[in-house]
Amino acid sequence: MSSLSHLAVPFVYALIFFLGYPAQWLLMRLDPGPLTKNELVTANVVLVLIWITYTKSVFVDPGTIPKNWAEKELVKGNGNSVEHKERKEGRPEGEVKSRKWCRKCDAAKPPRAHHCKECKRCIPKMDHHCPWTSNCVSHTTFPHFLRFLLYSTLGLTLFELHHSTRLLHLWHTRHLPSYLGPTLPELSLLFALISTNSITLFALSILLIRNLYSLALNTTTIESWEISRHETLLRRARHFGGYLSTPDGAQIRIQRQEFPYDIGIFANIAQGMNTSNPINWFNPFGPTPSLSSGLSFKVNGFESDDTPWPPPDPDRAYRRRVQDEGPAFTYRDAELSQEETVQAFRARQAEDAVRRRKPFVQRMEAVRDGGRGGYARGGYEEDGLLDELDDASGEEAEDEGRRYGDGDEGEEGWRNSEGERLKDFGVDEDVEFYDEQEDDIPLSVLIARRQADAASAASTG
Repeated sequence: MSSLSHLAVPFVYALIFFLGYPAQWLLMRLDPGPLTKNELVTANVVLVLIWITYTKSVFVDPGTIPKNWAEKELVKGNGNSVEHKERKEGRPEGEVKSRKWCRKCDAAKPPRAHHCKECKRCIPKMDHHCPWTSNCVSHTTFPHFLRFLLYSTLGLTLFELHHSTRLLHLWHTRHLPSYLGPTLPELSLLFALISTNSITLFALSILLIRNLYSLALNTTTIESWEISRHETLLRRARHFGGYLSTPDGAQIRIQRQEFPYDIGIFANIAQGMNTSNPINWFNPFGPTPSLSSGLSFKVNGFESDDTPWPPPDPDRAYRRRVQDEGPAFTYRDAELSQEETVQAFRARQAEDAVRRRKPFVQRMEAVRDGGRGGYARGGYEEDGLLDELDDASGEEAEDEGRRYGDGDEGEEGWRNSEGERLKDFGVDEDVEFYDEQEDDIPLSVLIARRQADAASAASTG
């Protein structure tokens, strides 16, 4: 797979060359006439724009989360920053603090960041890992990627029109002797170009429309998946009094949450394109967004600032091992150094078991069929909830069943309406689906943060 990804970028460069330059050579030789000077200039200007934007999409770094970013955010929240002073002057608050801890990066994860299995690190505002650029579409690369899609679609449309004109002329003059028309190699090249151009134009047009829609709503591809997942959990919870159970049987209330980062169409576009100047939205040399601007984001205020996104998901939970050794209410690692404490935490963490939950529809079918083994019913028998489930729409159950394919590991294999699961976006699914909440951050790290908070408060007092 990695070897194929290395070939993707050279392949796209070759495809741009093939669709751009042999096409011009052919269009200058076919009736009803060669391209005009203006048409040639336009075609080559668009080609240059495609080369520039694709190169930036490939080689601009998608970003790395600074190890100490969480501590800086903590200091910012204590009133020592310009941002805090601006809030005191009446400007709206605009941050959602991290509630995630990446087990592979061993660091706090900012809002909207995800761990990419290809880049081997957490990526700020990760949209997806694009196999055709061999790079992540992220906070820093999205403007370049969107411009590439825009100029590629424009260029392919222009060439499609030129090819179609020549092809239509050939059809209208098909009754003439063959020696008056193109040679066999020219005819073969025309059909190869128009076929490849049409397929590529169709694929990139869909990608462009999808990304423009995401830009207008300020959602990433991964966040669209999270929104669909939230809608599914709400539908499931409706049959159980608004609650769903974790793998350990604990009940979690599922309430509707509004997506927090949609702050208005113009503001969304300005944030995604790194400028509020519409002219610069199309500038192929537009600056890359700074990494610091991808660590926190303005919110729309529909939910409280401490409401996490994505919303709670009972299936994205660890089954924690019960520790028997040692008396109650004692911290057995109290005598260890900070480094030893972290190492001890890692050792216990490695022993934690992640329960691969069966797809929801299979679990509910087992409940309805009276199956008792291997599944914590979590109170689903109470208050007639099973009867309510029996009365649930068969169409909904069938829809849930279509979300899984053969060989899926379990609930983490859930798919949205387009058949996509987290790993399809390049996300490290085991890390992301069973990511750790703030409560799972090593105690030494939390203590260090509180000490920093106390020291900062003392210095300002």
